[in-house]
Amino acid sequence: MISTDTAAKYCPTQNHLVAALPLDVRRRLEENLELIYLPLGEVLYESGYTLRYAYFPLDCIISMLYVMEDGASAEISVVGNEGILGTALFMGGDSTSSRALVQSAGYAYRIPGRRFKDEFDRHSEMLMLLLRYTQALITQMAQTAVCNRHHSVDQQLCRWMLLSLDRLPSNNLIMTQELIANMLGVRRESVTEAAGKLQNLGVIAYHRGHIKVLDRDMLESLSCECYAVVKKETDRLLPRCRPKKSGECLIS
Repeated sequence: MISTDTAAKYCPTQNHLVAALPLDVRRRLEENLELIYLPLGEVLYESGYTLRYAYFPLDCIISMLYVMEDGASAEISVVGNEGILGTALFMGGDSTSSRALVQSAGYAYRIPGRRFKDEFDRHSEMLMLLLRYTQALITQMAQTAVCNRHHSVDQQLCRWMLLSLDRLPSNNLIMTQELIANMLGVRRESVTEAAGKLQNLGVIAYHRGHIKVLDRDMLESLSCECYAVVKKETDRLLPRCRPKKSGECLIS
């Protein structure tokens, strides 16, 4: 149960896609939105499950993972306040082959799948916005696949942290090395070594699952080109959101 004080701190327009909708469309959508808290590690759906809800993250991050038969996994994309979890609902599939896992705890709005599809079918503005978001998401997935195949664990870790920072209100990440290893599909020892290098360079401070980025410029310089490719395409396709003091967004 969300307290009144907590609910007052959040509004749907803290999600960039919701903020970009025309006012009349947004108001209709908001009538069916429910604010929920998503704890770290919660699985929102498994591979092959029918999606019951679409989620609009506010200050949380949701990771989409592909899980192998032996239990090994690797992240294929992340969704934060720039987007939506539940593209299968409006693409016509109703389910996906991936697992949705909360990578960084926080709040999100959710809407029942049927209600969401009704609004999607009703408004051409929403249709075009969500299709552009889907194109940006496909770019992220494709670039992640290339990165995992051709770049070092050090570079992958930098890319992963940068994508996470873009979706959070601060430069702090709460994430164990084991969970990061599962996201990247590598051994935990490899993540420990890569994180140690970044800490020795003064790029991050790491202690018991808490990562603080101290030098973002250096982090970007150590990353491969994959982060820049994804960010450029996302910025091209989607409206940029500038936060107001109230926590709401101004679209530019």
